[in-house]
Parts: sequence; structure tokens; C-alpha cells
Amino acid sequence: MPLVAATGDIVLKSILVATDFSGVSDKPLRHALAIARHYGAKVYLTHVVSAQSFTLAGPEAVHAATDAAWRDARQLEKDLLQRGALAGLNHEVIVLQGNVWDELDKTVQQEQVDLLVVGTHGRRGLGKLLLGSVAENIFRHAGCLVLTVGPGSLQDSPVDGSRAVRPFLFATDFSEASLRALPYAVSSANHFGTKLVLLHVVPAVPMPETVTRPSADDVMQMREQSRAANIQRLKELTLHSPKLNIEPEFVVEFGSPSEEILRTADAVKSDAIILGLHSSTHIDTKSHLPWGTAYEVVCGACCAVLSVRN
Repeated sequence: MPLVAATGDIVLKSILVATDFSGVSDKPLRHALAIARHYGAKVYLTHVVSAQSFTLAGPEAVHAATDAAWRDARQLEKDLLQRGALAGLNHEVIVLQGNVWDELDKTVQQEQVDLLVVGTHGRRGLGKLLLGSVAENIFRHAGCLVLTVGPGSLQDSPVDGSRAVRPFLFATDFSEASLRALPYAVSSANHFGTKLVLLHVVPAVPMPETVTRPSADDVMQMREQSRAANIQRLKELTLHSPKLNIEPEFVVEFGSPSEEILRTADAVKSDAIILGLHSSTHIDTKSHLPWGTAYEVVCGACCAVLSVRN
């Protein structure tokens, strides 16, 4: 079933949150539970014991670590139940062992997970979840929506009803991949009664030494013309998407895509950044929103980042 219904609304039935049981994992867990409660989705509390960490120690060490992980998982479940955090929520605790991404991917497919929630930092099992090959696999191959909650995000989810939700930021390069995320951005903004800010960043293009450099006035004029043209393109996007309940804002910036996305998110005090990503087998693409840019945004964001892969 598509995650965006015919009504233009997001349908989330299952959410997997990856945890390493550390204090750092508490933040993405809080976000996952708040979202699950809002959508009435089932939650999978998941920990992966990385067998690679115990290669030299042997299988007995892996079994001991898995037993310890199950004890931690049950204690986490008990604590959440006592705090009322799981009250009324359908949930399941899962402990796996093996390659972190492979195990998460299998669980996402087997349980038909709609949203994978991960943190950008941790100390044990998922300690480097968003570094290196695991991050690459998540952004390029995850068969579901991915919400990353980094150190810059608030402790509690903005969707828990404790305060008004601040604007959501949708960054696009007008490619097919980025535009696939637009319905999710629109639905999310409508769902939580907040404004959607649509951003396009015009990346800097180095000029050949043989070309006469334009004057400062010419550069300013070209930028204003480009800004006006791209704002019009952003406005046209909303004409072909589900209707936004609150008047959107359109922003065009120039420079490094990741830097401008982060700067704009901070300027509008965004509660979420929404990105559409390419499923290319190569990290580098013609788009200004490849895996590298997404990684930089996730690591530096002042809020959670929702990524949608085409």
C-alpha cells in the first residue's frame, strides 16, 4: 500500500526505532513513540548486536552480548511501560545479531515497516550507525521512510502535542527524486498544522579562467533573476500537490546545498527537514541532494530529518 493515500494523507502503520540502550538513543525513541501515537502505528523497538565487533572473541562472546542485549531490551520496555510511554501502543521488542544494516533491512521488509527512526550518535551496538557504509545503505537502499534524530534535535518530539509545531522545511532541486518527497512534506505540514517552507539552493558553478568575470552588479542582477524564476518554479509545485492548509513560504538561496539547507532550517526554526534522495548505485549524482549532502544535513541539523528515497 502506498504511504500517501489518495486523500494526500500519510499512512503510517508500523515504525521501527533502532536503539543501543544509551542515553543518546532516548531522543530518537521519544520521537518514534510520539509519531506512533499520533498515527496509531505499531512500534518495533530494535537492537542489533554487531557480530563484527566480536569476530576475534568468538561465538561465545556474541551469545553473551545477545543475552545482555535482551536483558537491556526488557528493562527498557519495563521502564517505558512504567512511565506510560507505551500506554495504548502496539509494540514489539526485537534483538538481532549480525551485520547492522542487513538485519535492519530484513526486519523492515519482513514487518513491512513504513518508517525507520535512527539516531546519529550512540555508544554501543549502533554506535556508528550513521557513519560509513551503514549510513550509505540506509540513505540509498532503505525501502521505507527514514527519520534521523541528531544531537541538534529537541529532546521531545514536536508532534507530541506539548507545543505548537514550528515550520517544516522541504528542500528540492526539482529532480524526480526530490519531488517524490513533496507529498510527504505537504501531508506532514497539514497533519501537524504548521507552515511548509519550500527551499531551492542554486549551487555555485566555478567559472573557467578564460571567461571574463561579470561585475558585482551583473552578478546581483543575475541572482535576482534566478531567484525570481526559481521561486516561480517552487510556487508551481504547490499547484500540482495536495492543498496546503497554511500559506507556504518560498525561499531560494545560493551556495553550498547542505550549508544553505542547514542555515535556512535554523533561520526559520524548523522542526523537521524533508529531503528526497536518489536510489542511484553511485553516491555522486547530478543532483545537489546526493547521499553526501544528506549526510551533512543529518549530522548538522537543528531538527529531525525525514528522507524519502525514490
